[in-house]
Amino acid sequence: MTTPNGGDLLVATLRALGVDTVFGIVSVHNLPLVEAVDRDLRFVPVRHEASAVNAADAYGRARGTLGCALTSTGTGAGNAAGSLIEALSAGTSVLHITGQIDSEYLGQGRGFIHETKDQLGMLTAVSKYAATVT
Repeated sequence: MTTPNGGDLLVATLRALGVDTVFGIVSVHNLPLVEAVDRDLRFVPVRHEASAVNAADAYGRARGTLGCALTSTGTGAGNAAGSLIEALSAGTSVLHITGQIDSEYLGQGRGFIHETKDQLGMLTAVSKYAATVT
């Protein structure tokens, strides 16, 4: 029996929440999550992070369920912000999942690929709730 990885745990959590479809961007920072979702749920690739959240928002509204978007980290997560504000303002249930740079580079301000100074703070400002999962 293999030990579950983060992607496996994400899929189990999404299933428990009733999520069957995830809209998202494929990125170097979220590839293990995308692969797990694509293997066990329906993954719908889009071409921009705002599109992922807009699609998740529309899907959730149309079905009366939780919409789910998976984006890249840093600037990719920032690209989702405007659409997250729309979902928040409309009262739609949207779960936005994003990756993060490698832990060893967090907080160093070295400009690591897709690094954002305060990704959690940015997403907290446009969400009902935001958290870092480790």
